[in-house]
Amino acid sequence: VQLQASGGGLVQAGGSLRLSCAASGSIFSISFMNWYRQAPGKQRELVATISSGGNTNYVDSVKGRFTISRDNARNTMYLDMNSLAPEDTAVYYCNALVIRAWGPTQNYWGQGTLVTVSS
Repeated sequence: VQLQASGGGLVQAGGSLRLSCAASGSIFSISFMNWYRQAPGKQRELVATISSGGNTNYVDSVKGRFTISRDNARNTMYLDMNSLAPEDTAVYYCNALVIRAWGPTQNYWGQGTLVTVSS
């Protein structure tokens, strides 16, 4: 199973970006999917979570600005980021709890995509 994150880039403060995370491989279904981020010199933090049924949770700093969603048929998750601020600059990682077609349920990470917000 692989997770491929994409969509990062350089944007001015107040702008928007959409991140995507596509899962591929021997997948039966995906339980929780998450977006994390790690800013330079800081610990990785959980930004947003979405369950298989579409229930969502966000860290307080992004509430009202970021929206997490998923397409279960495509095993893909998205993060729509609006009103971006310089403090949102970080490498964003996707994470998923995958119920595999063969073998035990496992937690997987994508490779990270860099989001840079200029002031």
